Parts: sequence; structure tokens; C-alpha cells
Amino acid sequence: MALERSIDSGEGGFTYAVPASLPDLAVGDRVTVPLGRGNKPASGVVVALLDAADPEVQRIKRIKPITSRERAASSLPDDLVTLAKWISGYYCCPLGMTFGSLLPAAVKHATGTRQRQQVRAPAPAPGTKPRTEQREAPDSLDQPPPEIKLTKLQRATLDAALAHTANDGWIDPKALADAAGAKSTSPVKQLLDKGLLESRQQARIVSDLDLRAQRAAPAPGKPPPQLTPAQARAVERLSASLHEGFGVSLLHGITGSGKTEVYLRAIEALFDDAEVSGSADGKTTRGVIVLVPEIALTPQTVGRFLARFPDGEVAVLHSGLTAAQRHAQWQRIRDGHARVVVGARSAIFAPLPKVGLIIVDEEHESSYKQDQLPRYHARDVAIKRAQLAGCPVILGSATPSLESYHNAKAGNFALIELPDRVPGAVLPKVELVDLAKERQERKGIHLLSQRLENAIRQNLDAGGQTILLLNRRGYANYIACPDHRCGWMMRCHHCDVTMVYHRSKTLPTGGVVRCHHCGAEQMLPQICPESGHKVTIFGLGTQRVEEELERKFPGLRLARMDADAMRTAKDYQQTLDTFASGGTDLLLGTQMIAKGLDVANVRLVGVVSADTSLNFPDFRASERTFQLIAQVAGRAGRGEHRGQVIVQSFNPDDPAIQLAAEHDYVGFATKELALRTETGLPPVGRMARIVLRDTDDLANKKRAHELAHALHQANDQLHLGVRLRGPSVCPIARLADHHRQHIELIASPGNNNPAAAIQKLLTAVRNAGRLISDTHTAVDVDPVALL
Repeated sequence: MALERSIDSGEGGFTYAVPASLPDLAVGDRVTVPLGRGNKPASGVVVALLDAADPEVQRIKRIKPITSRERAASSLPDDLVTLAKWISGYYCCPLGMTFGSLLPAAVKHATGTRQRQQVRAPAPAPGTKPRTEQREAPDSLDQPPPEIKLTKLQRATLDAALAHTANDGWIDPKALADAAGAKSTSPVKQLLDKGLLESRQQARIVSDLDLRAQRAAPAPGKPPPQLTPAQARAVERLSASLHEGFGVSLLHGITGSGKTEVYLRAIEALFDDAEVSGSADGKTTRGVIVLVPEIALTPQTVGRFLARFPDGEVAVLHSGLTAAQRHAQWQRIRDGHARVVVGARSAIFAPLPKVGLIIVDEEHESSYKQDQLPRYHARDVAIKRAQLAGCPVILGSATPSLESYHNAKAGNFALIELPDRVPGAVLPKVELVDLAKERQERKGIHLLSQRLENAIRQNLDAGGQTILLLNRRGYANYIACPDHRCGWMMRCHHCDVTMVYHRSKTLPTGGVVRCHHCGAEQMLPQICPESGHKVTIFGLGTQRVEEELERKFPGLRLARMDADAMRTAKDYQQTLDTFASGGTDLLLGTQMIAKGLDVANVRLVGVVSADTSLNFPDFRASERTFQLIAQVAGRAGRGEHRGQVIVQSFNPDDPAIQLAAEHDYVGFATKELALRTETGLPPVGRMARIVLRDTDDLANKKRAHELAHALHQANDQLHLGVRLRGPSVCPIARLADHHRQHIELIASPGNNNPAAAIQKLLTAVRNAGRLISDTHTAVDVDPVALL
């Protein structure tokens, strides 16, 4: 039994006795059990069933019985139980906490479930004709006992109940009254009172999610587009892989090359292949999981899938749904009513009865990595789930992660390339603007260079649409004293970071300052607390760019997409709908607009600052910069007009920026992999990171040194050759009043199996009780961020 607690009890968990009232208890069932001396009720998942004669069971002196089984609808399929065990071991997370992530809270709590009454004519007595035969021969319907008198309307209602064949005869009272021509349910109630109808209470999930309302769904019946030769070859190879069991294919297609169409054709091939699906009709058994990285992409992706598959066969899972909607979608998937599941990271745990194909779109995205327990990467979990299911997995991207590209070049993944855009579209021309030179030549402070400003104006005059990217929200990220002798700068009281100014016209101070890490917020100070000078605000953010655009382009139809402006999934959908329909001239936003968007009239893309992530203390900074520029550049020129991209930077000669401007992914990957090989960093080597946090700095440092000592000891004893760095202060030394230390574990290519070496080291220290994943210790295997 794995209890949903932060108790690291290993794979076996706790042992409980199965009561006689639960003879059909199965692995994956969610149950309630007594925990501790006070027998406090706790929820858990059955992970194994043991024989009472098992020696392991015999050694336990007293075994408490399971209290009850929870709703059958919350049970997990066997493959998800196995997957949870793997996640728990690989990512060093208590098994119960892993199960807690697999099963949505809305499902656990039956959110949105309502009880409704259903009625039917009683089942026929033994020896009489079956109910179906009675319905087929209305003249032979059983007559009520002579002493029971029925009105004409009551008789019509009883006849309608006897004639109803769907759902084993059960029908809603209102539907039955309508079928009998009654204006109310009174005849139904009268028949219940006379004992001529029986009733039951049926649970029903109430949800108002209408997938047909999702954006970008072409008209039903529209023929699929003609495939390019490269697309046709890709579909042929992927269709063949459906017969070969587990395997990973990396679909490297430049932006606008038609990767989504390849996904759709591969799914159609799966559904059309009876041998692969394993069912007589070839269409009902195997399902497909399609992962997308951002909630903003989900409506557009769902729309494309709805255009090809009946909406009843498509389900969505993402954080933008209400709890009731999420429960309803999860239940549809579990019951086998949906064959295609589209969603963000957690959709990889969709309870499909049988998985036939998994697709990870934009597989390079860091949002696939969860930053809380369990700290899994959805791409890697997708590969593991496909392996367990014996099915293929497709990883797609215009800028693949170096991990996936390295695996493809090493022969571990199949590499399929789409080197050209679909007919009628070409890659946009990219122009670099040196902001340092711009500031020397132009007076005043301008976030938009003269070149970008002129291009926006020309594009507006020509009727084109524009996308502007700045991966920093807020108005300005520095609030400081103008007196250089003072040196005061406003920092968060709870974190070692600067506060960010967010402008608000409704506040007397003009806005608030906010910490983007802990969420602390206060009014904007007017004067420096140390010198008394009026504070100055500098730096940049999407709000400040928005203000400059409104000042320089009066009447501009502008929309801003960032975490401050987009509160709900409806906000995303409405904003994208308006932009796609031409109701918005310019879309300004953070990285959420940099991928997946396909709007034909976007002729200009501007990157306000390409440097926002370039100088981060993280070995992946160049990779992220390249991906962000290349992805947002790919939004331009998808229609009949060739696109134009203008990238502003203080470092225009940086290789990542130069190669992104040239659309040269292979050149960048080759250069970056050579650097990673020299240093032994991922993907050539493997890494894990342990972050220790505590409000007491000295206690935290002591604990970090003790853990480092234990790691060194285990590393030497097992002769693993893992390189240990730290403990040292994290780049952000304090977050939410917690001081932070980190230890990095790096297994270089010199190890026969770098991933196994790290796993052995972590397991050894974990088994010794020296490493526990809890609120004070975060174990991050294969980290994607090092701040």
C-alpha cells in the first residue's frame, strides 16, 4: 500500500489486511486505511496483493485491515501503477506522493458529481419473457394487477418505460414523461407510488466543456492538405513504426514544415490498422496521447484534431479546465469514450485503457519539467510509458533539445527530418539590431529601435499583423535610488532578488512592486528610504513595451499575452481567436507566444531583447536563447507574404543569436554539443541536483555538508566515479525566507552508464536514510534549470 503522504517507505509501502467485504480488491484501487496509533484515516493506492502465507507477511505482528475502498472511478490502470513505481525510483520521490500527482484532485473528490434519479419498468419475473422480447411485442406487455387502475397517461408512461431499451431500461423521469407525451413528471411519480416503476440514484458528472468551441477548427469535411514529399516520407516511416512496438522517433521539422499534419496522419494510420489496434474493428482499443507544452497552444491543437476526428473522441486535460471539467474529461478517457487525449504535462497520465501512440510536440520545452514533487520530465515519462505499453513515441520540434538530438545522432532515436516549409511559405529573413550602437546614435530611451519601429509602421500600412516577444513581464525590473553614492536598490524582503514594478492606473502610486519568486507585493515607494531622493524606475517588461507602442502608434489594436494579462484558459482562447481573425494588429507577449501559433497574416516578428536569458548562470542559457529566437521567428511568413524578423540585442555577435538568425539548428547543435563534451555536461553526461533549504542558514549549511559527506562516502565505496560539486550557495541564495544550498552530481561519459551511476549513488544514500525528499530537500534528477 502506498499512502499519499511524504513518507519514503520504498516500493513496497505499508501492509494492510484485506477485509472479507472486499474480495475483489485489485492493484490500482484507491482505499482508505487507518494510520498510526490514532488510526487516522489516510488514502492510499494498492500496489501489490500478497498471500497471507508469504514469509514477509508472517513476520508482521499485527496487520490492520483496510477501512474501505473509495470510488471505483478513481482506480488506476495497471500500467499507471507500474509507471508510478518507476517515477518514484528514478526521480527520488515517495511513492505515495507520486500517486498523488497521477490522480487529479477533482477525480479523488468526485468534483462536479451530482446524483440524479433514474427509473425503469421492473425486470420480468423468472420464467417470463425477457424485457427486450416484451418491448419487441407491445401487444404482449404484462398487464398490471386488476386492482391497480391506470389513467390513459399513466398507461402511456408505463408503455414508454417498457419500450425503452437503452441503458438497460433506465431513463430520466423527465425524458420518460416527454416520451409519453406528459407535460410533467406526475405520471412517473404515480407509477413509482403504485410499484409499477423502480428507481435508482445515478452519479453524473456535470460539466459545461464544449470542445467544439475551441479555436482554429476548420469546417468539418474539409479535405486534408496535400503532403509534401518530406511529409509523405515521414508518415510512411512513422506508420511502419506502429508495427514495430516500442521505439522513439525524433521529428525534426523547421517551423511551418507541417509537423501537426504528420501527427494526424500517423494517428489515422493507427486507427485504421486493425492488427496494430488489437481489436476486431480496429478502432476501439488503442488510444493516443498528444502533449503540448503551453495552455495557450491547447485550444489551437484541439481545434485541428476536432477537424479530423469526431469531437466525442477527443478529450483535453490541462490546468485551464475547471475541476468539474477535468473530472469529466478524465472519466471519459478512463471509460474508453475518448481515443485522442490532448493536453499539457500531466496528460501523460491519462488513464487510457490501452495506449497505441504517444506524441510530444515541442519536446524541447522546459515547461514539460515539473518543479514540485515528483520532479518528472513529461518527455522522459512519455518514453517510459511507451516502453511499458510497447508502442512508439514521436518527439517533435523545430529546435529539438540537445538531449533528444544527441540520442538521435547516437542511433538511440530514429531521426526524421522536414527541411522545408509547406508549399507557398518560405523561412523569414532575420535582421539583427545592435542596441548598444542604437543608443549611441539615437537620443532618449527607446525600447523599440528605429528599425523595428519603422518596420511595424510599414507592416501596419500594408495590412499585416505583428508579433513582439519580450520574455519578461511587468513594467520595469529595477527600482533604485538615482544617487550613485547611495546605491540602494529595492529587493524582496523574503528573497535575494530585485522587485519588479507592475503599473496600474487605478492605484494612487501608479502601481505595485512584486516579487516574481515568492509573490510578495507592496505599494511602489516614492522616495529612497536611505537618501530621501525620489526613486527611479528602469529596466523593461511587457507593460512598458505596451505603453511605448500605445504612445507611438495611436489607434493600434494591441493585445498583451503574459501571466498577468492571461488569468484563465478563456482569456487565452479569446485573445488568440481575436488575433487569428484579424481583430488585433499586434500581439505582444512572453515566451507563451513563441511557439505553435500559426496565423497566415503575421508578416513581422520582433524580439525586443534577445538577451533576457543569455546571461543566466546556467549551462543551458545559450540553448534556451537559440530556441526562443528560432521559435518566435518561425511565426512569421506562414502565408503568401514572406515574413520579416527583427532581433534586438546588446550581444548580436553571440553565436546562439547569430545561428538562430541563420535558421541553422544543426550548426548550433554541433557547436554546443562539442562544448558539452569538453565539460562532460548533459546530454553527453548526466546530472542530478540536490537543493537544501531552511530558514536557519547555519543549520542548512551544516546539513548540506553532512549530505555531501555521505554522498562522497557512497561514491567512493561503490566506485561510481560521479563528480560532486558543492555544497555551495545557490545562484538565488534565498527564496521565501529560506536559505538555499545545492550539491550537483555529474556523471561524465567516462562512466559506462552515466544515468545508472547517478541512480546507484542516490539510491544508496536514500536507502541509508541520509537523503529524504521533503520540504527541506529537493532532489532534481535531470534538472533543466540551475537557479
